[in-house]
Amino acid sequence: MEFVSIRIITADVARLVAFYERATGARAAWATEDFAELRTAGATLAIGGTRTVPLFAPGSARPADNHSVIVEFLVDDVDRVHRNLTDLVTDFVTEPTTMPWGNRSLLFRDPDGNLVNFFTPVTAAAKEKFTR
Repeated sequence: MEFVSIRIITADVARLVAFYERATGARAAWATEDFAELRTAGATLAIGGTRTVPLFAPGSARPADNHSVIVEFLVDDVDRVHRNLTDLVTDFVTEPTTMPWGNRSLLFRDPDGNLVNFFTPVTAAAKEKFTR
């Protein structure tokens, strides 16, 4: 088994795709007006509109209602990324902070309120973990 993507359901696909394109620098590949994917080297962030939910099961997902998942991106320099996002992100949860497990993390909310963590490994053990 291989993990390949996470999907966010939103009421405004274009707005959320534009946000993630700007935040990550990745360009979205659009399949329909209700579905786009931002591909990175490690995984894909899929963004689907509410009209796609009934294709799985009606009522199985609701937009802007996530209280348990954090979407995470490995970045080269989280402090630089933080400076570059100050005009895009309106809700920083934490400024860049070095975590006990060795990552320097920046936690913020996307326009739908989903938690996003951009992080950079800073300790030797954390760097080794993410060496590909």
